[in-house]
Amino acid sequence: MQLNKDQILSENNRFQRSHQDYFNFLSDQLDNQDKDVNGILRKLANFQVAIPSWALGAGGTRFGRFGFFGEPASLEQKIEDVGVLHSLTKTAGAISLHIPWDIPQDYNAIKELANANDLVFDAVNSNTFQDQKNAKESYRFGSLSNLNASVREQAVQHNIDVIKIGEKLGSKSLTVWLADGANFAGQRNFQSALTHTENSLKNIYSALPEDWKMFIEYKPYEPNFYSTVIQDWGTSFMLANACGEKAYTLVDLGHHLPNTNIEQIVSTLMLKGKLGGFHFNDSKYGDDDSTVGSVKPYALFLIFNELVYGMENNPQNPDLAWMIDASHNIKDPLEDLLQSLEAIQEAYAKALLVDQEELQAAQSRNDVTLCQEILQNAYRTDVRPLLAQARALSGGAIDPLKSYRSLRIREGLIKERGMNSVATGL
Repeated sequence: MQLNKDQILSENNRFQRSHQDYFNFLSDQLDNQDKDVNGILRKLANFQVAIPSWALGAGGTRFGRFGFFGEPASLEQKIEDVGVLHSLTKTAGAISLHIPWDIPQDYNAIKELANANDLVFDAVNSNTFQDQKNAKESYRFGSLSNLNASVREQAVQHNIDVIKIGEKLGSKSLTVWLADGANFAGQRNFQSALTHTENSLKNIYSALPEDWKMFIEYKPYEPNFYSTVIQDWGTSFMLANACGEKAYTLVDLGHHLPNTNIEQIVSTLMLKGKLGGFHFNDSKYGDDDSTVGSVKPYALFLIFNELVYGMENNPQNPDLAWMIDASHNIKDPLEDLLQSLEAIQEAYAKALLVDQEELQAAQSRNDVTLCQEILQNAYRTDVRPLLAQARALSGGAIDPLKSYRSLRIREGLIKERGMNSVATGL
């Protein structure tokens, strides 16, 4: 399924008058505050978030999975689904593949399909957190950190194979996330596990093409509940430094203990030039992978405030890779992703409204009250007309979710794929 420009234009005609009124009002208000509205619109239009191939079907828990009708049963269908999201939002211009769930059979055909949907391939992701069919070794007791050298070699080789797949697709980065850890005290020697992991990562790093990056993800717990080898940003940062200048820390918003100050982590990593990318989601208790912005929208704004500052003031940090990593257990996956994309853009737009010079001046005077006012005034601004305008100017939908439902896209996918199709992956 592909949406054409006429369908989007027809939908936008329904909302154009009311949207224009809202946008004109907000634009006037921002002009009075000396905000560069056109500059903000350009930044919103250029901000692209990758959609992971595993997020296009229903998620699940350790106890069960409730499928959603019309799920994409092939890589081709996943690309088409991301194409629908991008047509509506004009901000989902990349897809991130997880290997071996999504190995192309015909690379040229897959690249042509992606191009037809105006998509590029973002980071490729390795999978050593579960055993693969016909694998010689098991990851039951770890992969890159395993005591058995043969297991480590298999895990390293898998990551190298993933790099080669990514090269064929035009990807420029590899994301490594480990489930390695322990469930019981005394089960593992912490130092040997970390040493094995560092050496394994160095072996993978040595296989990176010259223009590639390696992102090292971290997670405090799950699936192991006593220890995780790469449990926090400091460990990831240390390993990235050990590997080399092309290795970076990747921050997943859900991969933190409750009430962790993620914005401070972001700021520190950007100062050191080692923040490589972001996985967006939200949580109430732990690694819940909820819809972005559905639980802690102000926290997301504060994180973006640091990201915007870093992007302007930390040239030592590379351009960041952005991706959604959520689990929509009972929602239409495409609707959930539309909501997440909106929340990300909203937090970004609000952060762009923060007067950083005024904030720094207030900070230099220790005017704590004014510092809070500057941030909250930006956060309280309803920036949705800016998002809608940026989408419309780029050829997207003024209201993506309403258009998705009005165009009966899920019904079309069910008609095309059937009620019982199941997405590959998790």
